[in-house]
Amino acid sequence: MHNIRVLREKNGFTQQQVAEVVNVSQQAVAMWENGLTKPRADLLPRLAALFHCTIDELFGEPDNKTPPAGPGAVDEQEGG
Repeated sequence: MHNIRVLREKNGFTQQQVAEVVNVSQQAVAMWENGLTKPRADLLPRLAALFHCTIDELFGEPDNKTPPAGPGAVDEQEGG
């Protein structure tokens, strides 16, 4: 969950500040950032709100993904 570190630093928070907002220890935040553990599922919405991002972005998913095309849509990459 290296992206938590990136998001935390981008938003100007310390590990301690993040820990206080989501009611965990600073050590827990450090372990998330180092990939040793992951945050509990119930904390993900609070973390996403704190960092102004989606839950997917917490896990490193890009936010510029194109939504899947509907039925019958033509995929330009396949030359359709």
